[in-house]
Amino acid sequence: MTDALDLLTGPQKAAVVLMNMDQERAVLVMKQFTEAEAEEIVSEIVRMRRVDAAVAERALDEYHQLTLTGTINSRGGRDVAVGLLEASFGADRAAGVMNRVASSMAGKAFEFLDSAEPGQVVTLLDGELPQTIALVLAHLRPEHASLVISGLDDTMRTDVAQGIATMGSATPEAVRTVTEILKGRAGAVVSSRESLEVVGGVEPLVEIINRANVATERALLEGLELRDPELAAEIRSRMLTFADIVKLDHRDVQQVLRGIDTFVLATAMKGSSESVIEVIRTNLSERNRTILDEEIVNIGPVRMSHVEEARADIVRAIRDLEAQGTITVQRTDEDEYVY
Repeated sequence: MTDALDLLTGPQKAAVVLMNMDQERAVLVMKQFTEAEAEEIVSEIVRMRRVDAAVAERALDEYHQLTLTGTINSRGGRDVAVGLLEASFGADRAAGVMNRVASSMAGKAFEFLDSAEPGQVVTLLDGELPQTIALVLAHLRPEHASLVISGLDDTMRTDVAQGIATMGSATPEAVRTVTEILKGRAGAVVSSRESLEVVGGVEPLVEIINRANVATERALLEGLELRDPELAAEIRSRMLTFADIVKLDHRDVQQVLRGIDTFVLATAMKGSSESVIEVIRTNLSERNRTILDEEIVNIGPVRMSHVEEARADIVRAIRDLEAQGTITVQRTDEDEYVY
């Protein structure tokens, strides 16, 4: 028979050990971890909430870090995690770690929708209030959410976009209620998971729009422009554009160009500024520059809509590489490179 302790991961075992220490001692241990390690362990503390006393005792024996007193503390949860983090890193850094934990856990509430087709999700959400749809899309992967939001009608799309951008937080109870309703409607059988909070705001909406097609992007921004010009302006200021390729260092530009089809690149460069063209040409080998020049000549005049689609493809590639941590995009004007 498999031992229950063997089913725990390393971070889970570390979480069990810390949960069973008094806070003063646990703080000394927590300070030895990096923030990334602490974030992973705290996520487990929040998820576990309570641990079987026998499993906790076995974990303590394995680590040999705590003298057993005969009393096993099996309590975890958000309060325990926050208290431990604040004592270890201070209130400000603890808040940052907890926000990241909340973001990483939030999406799990609706992960049963990950395998659903965008059209199925649209059908599932039919009849729901814009705020409810916004709540769901804020939890989905941006690339998935962008396809779903593209399937909404124009008015609903704008309502939902505004809802995502202005969303603050939602209680676990609210998230749980919406999750259970949608699971029942979808006929999905998924173990219920608990999330801390839902973090909305402009950034999740920007992530979604950046992964949408050009037509959806234009319609969303135009709809928001009519309803809330200030919000639309803020979203535009945060959105990544093809011209932002000049904000990458040479190595990162090369990473981006490596995965782009020459025809797509040649199309995207049509009508681009000299600085953008120079950055691209500088980061291509002599052979690839020759191939690109030939492609540009061969394709001739191109419709602007095709140029925008090509640029959107490259923007999505940049976003994907940034999300993977492969490249870094500087978003402030003072950090922009000048060539």
